[in-house]
Amino acid sequence: MTIVGIRCDAGARTGVGHLVRCVALAEELVSRGVSVRFLSDLGGVEWAEAQLTQRGLPWHPAPFDEVGLVAATERLQLDALVVDSYTLPPQHTVAVRKTGLPVLAIVDGDFRGQSADIYVDQNLDAVIDVEDAIGLAGLDYALLRGSVRQLRPLEPPVHTSGRTPKVVAFFGGTDAYRAAPAIARLLAGTEAPLDATIIGANEELRQELQAVKPAQGQRFEIIPPTDDLPKLLAGADLAVSASGTSTWELLCLGLPAALVWVVDNQILGYDRTLARGFAAGIGQLGHFGPDAVTTLRTLLTDPALRTELARKAWAAVDGQGVSRVADALLAKAESPR
Repeated sequence: MTIVGIRCDAGARTGVGHLVRCVALAEELVSRGVSVRFLSDLGGVEWAEAQLTQRGLPWHPAPFDEVGLVAATERLQLDALVVDSYTLPPQHTVAVRKTGLPVLAIVDGDFRGQSADIYVDQNLDAVIDVEDAIGLAGLDYALLRGSVRQLRPLEPPVHTSGRTPKVVAFFGGTDAYRAAPAIARLLAGTEAPLDATIIGANEELRQELQAVKPAQGQRFEIIPPTDDLPKLLAGADLAVSASGTSTWELLCLGLPAALVWVVDNQILGYDRTLARGFAAGIGQLGHFGPDAVTTLRTLLTDPALRTELARKAWAAVDGQGVSRVADALLAKAESPR
């Protein structure tokens, strides 16, 4: 049996984006009879731990240094290692590759010095050109969970008037920068009819959200992080979210989205997504102007605009990226060293 290790990060400040896309790859590998082992620090985030335990994916604490990582690859008898981290020192992947073990690195533009046989950058318009390495770049390689892909509609949704738009607002498993309350206030400020489900990542955020008063004709439901998020999104008319790994899930579902950029590494993806017309943008968290409310109001009241966004989004991501990445990884893992 082929055994693949995944070294990725999650945490209250790190967020869960790295873990989510690695879980997507793990699902695909397991479906092919591959055994997967996570080597991860999950930062005590219960939701993150649940993503592994409910799928039966074993995980071990992340090794402290490169010697420990090499030892772990040998102890677990790995045939390949996947790395998805902004903080892992590059000497870790250098040391692993020196043993002959193939490494796949999931990156976002900046390689951060990681050494790999395969680089995956699932971001829009990404380009990878590294001598003696395989580069898998662009939305054709978006790593999406099965719970999202199975809900992809056969055709892009068509939005019609005469119904109150359903909105889902979410900002990852931790919402470290407290975006949800700010978005709730913007939604209330539109004064447009809506039925919004807003995810509060922790009890403090949920209490703050409960204090935001919706306008007349609006309803806010505040809920904790949920594994049913893909189903909520599939039934929504509009999503409001941070520009990040979840953006590609929204595109795959053909769901009109209003994006926010929260941290600097989201700016490039935000700008590219808006430039292609795949989503609308409401700006930088903490620096919203009056146009943010105007954009949201227009999205809520213009079904033709939402239909056009849905059409472009749906065509951008076909949901097969995880299969393409698994093909490339297993070709390396199962070839003679």
